Amino acid sequence: MSLIHPTASVDPRAELGENVSIGPYTVIEGEVVIGSGTEIGAHVYIDRYTKIGKDCRIYPFVSIGTPPQDKKFKGEKTELVIGDENVIREYVTVNRGTVGGGGITTIGNQNLLMAYVHVAHDCHLGHGIIMANLATLAGHVVLEDYCILNGLVAIQQFARVGAYAYIGGKTGVVKDIPPYVIASGERAKLFGLNIVGLKRHDFSEEIITALKRTYQIVIRSHLTLQEAIVQVEKEIPLFPEVKRFLEFIRNSQQGITRK
Repeated sequence: MSLIHPTASVDPRAELGENVSIGPYTVIEGEVVIGSGTEIGAHVYIDRYTKIGKDCRIYPFVSIGTPPQDKKFKGEKTELVIGDENVIREYVTVNRGTVGGGGITTIGNQNLLMAYVHVAHDCHLGHGIIMANLATLAGHVVLEDYCILNGLVAIQQFARVGAYAYIGGKTGVVKDIPPYVIASGERAKLFGLNIVGLKRHDFSEEIITALKRTYQIVIRSHLTLQEAIVQVEKEIPLFPEVKRFLEFIRNSQQGITRK
């Protein structure tokens, strides 16, 4: 049975799972689905066409599922889908997708979005991500699993951040950030592998060594990216992590942030 504060406004078309709690003055529109065990604080606004998974924690003054901030949007039915066990802190805003961008914004499982984070339309977030206070994503941004964005990071539209990457505070990102690296600066530059993060996630010394050499060849050498990829494939053991790094480079549409 769900626990709904008497001052909350919940549209009868909303679908609530077992043991959902909804705080004072929260508004939940129709065609919203909320999974079991999710807790929603006071003064939250959840717009229609939003799906939220199980055991999420949504803090006061959050606004999610609202229309995209895109002049091309004409009121079409688009979605926001949020997975399980996410923590969404105060004043976070998340917009649903646009037809031109695929019609959906997605957030995976076990992510932490700290206060004042913004996730724009058609963004796709993986699992285990941390976005610190005031980190901001423009439209169509992709964040892969377990990356960390520190406070005041701003990411330009269509950019991607690879898995396990770490971006320092007050960094502007205009090109893709490869997986496993550290990026920082007023305009992002790379500063080596995220060794601490890799060790925390139990990457073996053998894999870290292979990634270090891959990074040196691709990022620090004077080779073209294509030449660097060929050299890595000849010289470095092709662990899945090395293959993931190279595949990220190959698939880049925005270009890769380098030194």
